[in-house]
Amino acid sequence: MPSANEDISGPPLPRSGSGWPLLLILAAVQFTHVVDFVIMMPLGPRYLRELNISTHQFGLLVFAYGASACLAGLLVASLVDRFDRKRSLLVLFAGFTVGTGLCAIASNFELLLVGRAVAGTFGGILAAITLAIIGDAFPEERRGLATGVVMSSFSAATIVGVPAGLFLASLLGTWAPFGVLAGLCLVLLPLAARIIPPLRHHLDVAHEPVDWKVLLIPAHLRAYVLMTCLVLGTFTIIPYLPTFLENNIGWSESDLGLMYLCGGIATLVTTSLCGRLADRFGKLLVFRVLALLAMVPVVLITNLSRSPVVVGLLFTTLYMVLASGRMVPAMALVTSSARPAYRGSFMSVNASVQQFAVGLAAVVAGLIIRQPEKDGPLENYPLVGLVACAMSVVGIVLVGYVRPAAGTVPGLTVEPGTDVVFPLPEVVREAS
Repeated sequence: MPSANEDISGPPLPRSGSGWPLLLILAAVQFTHVVDFVIMMPLGPRYLRELNISTHQFGLLVFAYGASACLAGLLVASLVDRFDRKRSLLVLFAGFTVGTGLCAIASNFELLLVGRAVAGTFGGILAAITLAIIGDAFPEERRGLATGVVMSSFSAATIVGVPAGLFLASLLGTWAPFGVLAGLCLVLLPLAARIIPPLRHHLDVAHEPVDWKVLLIPAHLRAYVLMTCLVLGTFTIIPYLPTFLENNIGWSESDLGLMYLCGGIATLVTTSLCGRLADRFGKLLVFRVLALLAMVPVVLITNLSRSPVVVGLLFTTLYMVLASGRMVPAMALVTSSARPAYRGSFMSVNASVQQFAVGLAAVVAGLIIRQPEKDGPLENYPLVGLVACAMSVVGIVLVGYVRPAAGTVPGLTVEPGTDVVFPLPEVVREAS
């Protein structure tokens, strides 16, 4: 049986259980860069005190990660498909480790800003390469499960990463979360080099050098618009949800922590389940059902009045489960909409689109929401919920036109709205 370092020409991963080592290492890589991104916000008060920076400067620290990730994704879109996926991931992961290490040793605002920009530059592309590896290594009929397993790292980051990071910060200092995270990356790097097999099959396909034309392919444009709608359908309400629950509903900070804990645990269980359902019943059908159901808790949450905390927890947990669940079949469909020859470029641009959409969602919601009094209740939050639902409806319609690329399998013809199971060759390669 070939080793992880052997050059192989076909899709290297299996329909059997031997794909789990690869899935777990990809999930671990995703976990590190998700924690790196989200831990900055709860560490904000500490940085404001210890670095003596303003709230505007702290906003720049948060913005630096997303902006650098978006820009880097666009700049390298024409390059990522010219290299072995394994080598690309290892180089990007090493760069991300350096950025995280800079954040750990930063003693002033300027160095911390550089560290956030470096981490974002490599971390954003790292996410895209991870999804491209799933698209290349797993056949279509297993891609939903594979996507769900790797996306479970987001739930793990919420449940384990953020609380552990805050505990380390209180115990050892503000540097500790990033220091421990960089150390974890150093442990994962050699493991990734050992477990991930060479992935060069996309290099064997005759194609023109990928350039900015990847942005203009109609199938890709539809996928970008779909992802924008999904992000707008989520992040228009999420940034202001804690403020709404505290100021309008009367929740405490401990109640908010309980909300993230319950939602994280629930999504950790259900994300992989949604992937299995997508593989069994079809990604298009499962996405549409989950997207429709997700609009129910959106309306309930944004129109919530003072009530027992358990009621709010029920609504928010249900929303997190459905919102994260719909992303699993959506990402599987989006990944399949690009041919292997330029899937990495496509996913890199797609990640940049998502980063841009997150910022756009916050801006749109900010233009709608009003807060007449400082620390007072928010107004027009129900209207933001309606905007989120409208974006979800657009996504439900548009997803029927985001379909597997006909060029993935010679002679394959795909009709709009068809959920296809590819007859990919089964070449079992176990990373040993």
